[in-house]
Amino acid sequence: MQNYGDTKHGDNKYPGVTPAFVIWNLIQRYTKRGDLVVDPMCGSGTTIDVCKEEGRRVIGFDIVPYRNDIIQADARNLPLDDKIADFVFIDSPYSDNINYNDHPDNIGNISCENPKFFEELEKVAKEIHRILKTEKYMAWLIGDQAKKKKFVPVGFEVYNLLGKFFVPVDIVCVTRHNQTSNTGIWHYRAKKYNFYLRGFKYLIIMQKMD
Repeated sequence: MQNYGDTKHGDNKYPGVTPAFVIWNLIQRYTKRGDLVVDPMCGSGTTIDVCKEEGRRVIGFDIVPYRNDIIQADARNLPLDDKIADFVFIDSPYSDNINYNDHPDNIGNISCENPKFFEELEKVAKEIHRILKTEKYMAWLIGDQAKKKKFVPVGFEVYNLLGKFFVPVDIVCVTRHNQTSNTGIWHYRAKKYNFYLRGFKYLIIMQKMD
């Protein structure tokens, strides 16, 4: 579900929109009022809206800002000091399956079947480690790819690269409701071509200890 309550969080028409209730749960568990939350790939601004509503300071970045309160920046090189964030949330592309924008440096334009995709995500993880305070937490929302009978375990790959910088805390399965995959044509294709419908993402939660 994209929203909770009666307030709009982000834009539910944005491609690959982040579920607001996921962010709400994370900041309730891992932050307190006044803490600084950073979202390096802010999309339509869901993290900003949730954090402002819950009394958290927030900075949202995107390589192509969707609205005026999102700062233009590459998630691999954020204009922030070291150890400034109390929490980092990121909902990154998990391949080139969604056309976010045509920016030449957009990681979402690289297929996860290309090793360069994970090399670039590792740079993002390293940058998150740089800006995050010691003993604070980060969360990464990511999905797998099953395309043309080829499966890429993107979630496992991201978990492994995050382990180079952080200590694992939890992995949560976030189910997706009311998706276009939950239709007759996709059920037919799944049976005909023998693949599972992708109905979830991984929410990987980690802690910085050094």
